[in-house]
Formats: sequence, structure tokens, C-alpha cells
Amino acid sequence: MLHARTTSAGSARAADAALWAALAATTGYGFHDAATASLTTDLLLPLAVLAVAVPWSRHRPAAAVVLVNGLCAVGLADPATPGNTHVLPLAALSFLLGSRVAAARSPLLVLAGCSAVNLATCAVLRAHPVWWFYAMSVLPAALLLPWLMGRHWRGRRQLVREGWRLARSLEDRQHLVAERARLTERAGIAADMHDSLGHALSLVALRAGALELSPDLTDRDRADLSELRGTIADAVEQLRDTVAVLHDPPDGNTGASLPVNDTVEDLLSRAVASGVPVRWERRGAESPLSPLIARGMYRVVQEALTNAVKHAPGCPISVRITHEPSRTHVSVMNAVPSAGGSARTGVRPGRGVGRGLIGLHERVAVLGGSLRTEPDAGRFHITAVLPHQTTTRPRTPTQEPMTAPGRPTQKPVTAPGTPTPEPVTAPGKPTPKRVTAPGTPTPEPVTAPGKPTPKRVTAPGTPTQEPVTAPGKPARAQAPASPSEAALTPGPDTASAPFPPESAKRLASVRGEARRRSAVAFVAPVVAAVFFVPSAAYLAWQLTTSVLPPSHFDELSVGRPRAELAPLLPARAYPYPPDHARSAPRPPGTRCEFYRSGRDLLGDVDLYRLCWSGDTLSAKDTVRARRP
Repeated sequence: MLHARTTSAGSARAADAALWAALAATTGYGFHDAATASLTTDLLLPLAVLAVAVPWSRHRPAAAVVLVNGLCAVGLADPATPGNTHVLPLAALSFLLGSRVAAARSPLLVLAGCSAVNLATCAVLRAHPVWWFYAMSVLPAALLLPWLMGRHWRGRRQLVREGWRLARSLEDRQHLVAERARLTERAGIAADMHDSLGHALSLVALRAGALELSPDLTDRDRADLSELRGTIADAVEQLRDTVAVLHDPPDGNTGASLPVNDTVEDLLSRAVASGVPVRWERRGAESPLSPLIARGMYRVVQEALTNAVKHAPGCPISVRITHEPSRTHVSVMNAVPSAGGSARTGVRPGRGVGRGLIGLHERVAVLGGSLRTEPDAGRFHITAVLPHQTTTRPRTPTQEPMTAPGRPTQKPVTAPGTPTPEPVTAPGKPTPKRVTAPGTPTPEPVTAPGKPTPKRVTAPGTPTQEPVTAPGKPARAQAPASPSEAALTPGPDTASAPFPPESAKRLASVRGEARRRSAVAFVAPVVAAVFFVPSAAYLAWQLTTSVLPPSHFDELSVGRPRAELAPLLPARAYPYPPDHARSAPRPPGTRCEFYRSGRDLLGDVDLYRLCWSGDTLSAKDTVRARRP
């Protein structure tokens, strides 16, 4: 930390030294180029002021601008020309003021105060109109325009920083969403284990209860069977409680469950009945599959069809299931829209469209299989390989696809063809029901004391089963988005999540500030141009049309009438002679006019004075530009 601060301070000092050297070079150039310059006021004083102003520009940028503007105000006292090289440091420090100060009011007040000081200096010195024009156009432009450029650069830099910060935030959120989807899928797998293992244990308990009623058993055998049935009931209850806790998803949304007795053929038949152009085939001899493997195969087909219906509607879909002695291949292929992306979202189907594929990768990986999602010659291909015996293996990085953040996933809960398990309570629990032998009415399920048993939401038209949820948390129903998607029993819609409100507010604020800066940066020069350009053009026209060339002045002869001299005279007299020219002695009874001797608009030139007695030229002389 200390090393970083020291490095930053050293870099700041180096940058300030480089800036001072560049500004000092412009000052030295102006001093060398001046015809008559004072070493103290024109070189040493500006260098000292810059040595103070440049470091101040980092912590007190407004004070730095005021210091350098003072140099420009002192330069207005030069009787030769108002222009000097101090305007370049003024523009540089005005740019730093805009880039380092976020507020707008105080810098504008500083700039307005600097302009007022310059105008007051011209008024006190009774400056020439050229000096006034310089103080009203060049100096305000050197103050305002660089400040606007600095504010624009600051806003752009802030927008870029906010963009990268938001990108990092979204990336972190994306990783969290992917991890939550994997945890949600594992919770669904835990529920599947409860459905299958709990069902098997319930059947064992039911069989033990039937044997307990056999008349051929001794009292000891009957007591052993009763103890066995109680132990199994306790195991079922503990399994139910454990899975109820594990099954609660991170976001509290249980999603929609799968139909209880649904098969892949049922799923595909509903899709065809809903108008989805899908065809399927089975190859090889179908082997008996465990409920988890059968459910994994069902989920692969369901997720692939859901993505195809959502993101490539109307495109043909082909499903192929190939059975081998030790594993089953599931292949789903759909055509990609002609534009190369999704018809509705612009995303390739099945890739980056929600959390469904993340959960699918997790489920297949837990079962010991593999899942591939990739484009293939104008089609999108999802291929899953599921072993007939579950062998959990660790995930690899390729099994973790990245999806857009904040998108929900669908989660299977029950296996196709698996009946609902009947929970059996242990002896001694409140209001237990006796388990009877086959052929007698089925006993009612009894849960642990104080544990609610909410109903699970299932797809429309399918039977319901007991949910596996955390105590006191009911499941939520998710309405299908369309008939085709309802046929596939999809999970929540995978549309983009709303933008984070705090980030949206910051982004709107930065964009609004950028628009205001752009408006000011555009309006201010336009207003300045509307005001100053006509004034500058009019002043330039007055100065250029009142020039009497030296050769014409030499041809003028005293005593000649004005009519004869008119071809040699300019269109108009110079309207802004200095005070010392107006107060110069003149012949009695004459009226004097002044003309410029050169066309230099910014420099001060000598004036020619012509005095007239009526229409006759009575005197002519030259008035120096500087007061004698």
C-alpha cells in the first residue's frame, strides 16, 4: 500500500515537472521573440507563477487558473500588442480544471471572474479596441473551451470506469448464478433420490407390516418384524427431513416439477400435438434403466425441445435415442434460423439462453455421463451420453457453460414412471396408521410432528405428488409461456433479468451528465460564435478599410482639394485613434482624420493624420503608435 502511494506520488510529480517544462518553453519562446522585453516581468515572473500554478492544478485547480490569468491581465498592459504566450498555459490549466473538478458552478464562477478581471484591466488602462477585442474573444475562448474539453474527457473517463466496474460486477454475478443453478440441480437430484429410495423403503416397510400380521409367526418373530418396520419408518422419516432441507433452492423458487409417470415418448407426443415439427427414433434394444438415468434422459430431451421452441420456433427438430449395452446416447438436433441466431433473442438456441443448460450439465455430470452443445452445419446439436449405472465423477471446466446472469432454470423433481412414495411413521409417533397387508386399503401417509406437507405444483393435466420442500415453504406455480412450451413443461421464462436498479440509476445519471456536457459543449461555442464572429468581422472590416498605404500618403500634397485627393484616400477614416493622437496639437480651425499605415490587425501601427480646412488639405503628419 505504502509502495503504491509512493509510486503514485512520484508519477504525479514527474507529470507536473513535464507540464511545467512545456509551459516554460512557450514562455521562453515568447520572451525571445519579443522586440523589447523585461527579464523580470516577461520571463522570471511568469516562470515563478507557473512553478506555483502547475502543482496547484492537482489540488487547487481554480487557484492555478486565477494565477495564470493574472499573467494574461498583466500582458494587456503591453502597449505594443495584447497577444502573448501566457494564453497557452491558461488554456492548459483550464483543461485541467475541467478534468479534475466534477462540479460545474464553482469553475464557471472562476472563469467568469477571470474574464471580468481582464475586462476591468482594459477599462482601467483605457485600452485600444484591439485590446478589448482580445480580452472579449481570445481570453474567454482560452478559458471556456479547454474547460469544456476537460469536462468532456472527465465524463468519458468516468463512463469507461463505470462500464468496466459494471462488467466486473456482472461477471461475478454470472459466476454466482451458475453456481446457484448447479446447487439447484443437485437439490433436484436429492429429491429424485428421495422419490426412488423412499419409495423402495416404503415398500419394504409395507411388506414387513404384512408379514407382521401373518398367523404363522411366533410372538418373538412378530416383535422383530415390528422393530424392523419401525426402524425402516424412522429411516424414511429421516430421509424425508434431510431431503426437505437440501431440496430448498438458493433463491427460494422451487420451479415446476415433471409429470410423475411421463416418458420421453409422452413428452414428444405432446410436442407434436402442440404443433412442434419434431420427429424421433429409437435404435437398439431398450435396457431397463434406473429412475435417475431415465429422468436424466427425459431432462435432456425436455431442455433441448424447450430451447428449440423458444429460440428457433418453426424449425424442424430431430430426436434420436440409441441404446447400447452399457450406455444410452441421446441426440437432439434443430435447425438454426437463417440469420444465424435466435429468431427472438438473437442467441443460438441452447447456448447462453438461461440456467437450464447449466443444471443439465450438472445433472449429467452427477450421473457420470457427458453433455455436448455445439453448432453443426447450420444446425444446433445437443448430445448426451448416459451410463446405465450411475458413477458420479467430478465436473470438468468444459461442463460449466456460461449463461446470461439472473436467468431462472427448470428443475426436475420426479422420475418418469415412479409412483409416489407413501411416508410411513415410526411406532410411537402421534396418530400412527397401521400398515396392512396387500389387498387392504392403503394407509394414509403421516409426517413427522409439526412438519407441514404442502402440495407440489406439477404440469397441467398430470397427477400430483407429495413435494420435497423445506418446512413451511410452499412451492410456486409457473404458468407456461405458450401452448408449445406448455407441452414441454418448461421452467420459468429465460428472458433477461431486469437491470440492477442501483446500476441503472448510476448509468442513467452518468448518461444524463454526459448529455448535459455535450449540450453545453455545443451550445457555448455556438453562442460565443454568434456574438463574437460578427463583432470580429465588423472590427476587421473597419481596420482594413481605414488603411492608407505609405505610397499614397507620400503623394498627398498640402493645399489640394479633397476631390482631387479622393482616389488616394481609403473608404473611411480610422474610428479608434488613441488618446495621445487625439490630443496632439493641430492647426487652428482644422478638422483632423486618422488613417492606419498598415494592415496588421493585432499589432499596433502608426497613424497618418490629415487635417482639413473645409475641403482643402491644410496639414499632414504621422502619429506614432506608442505614446512618446
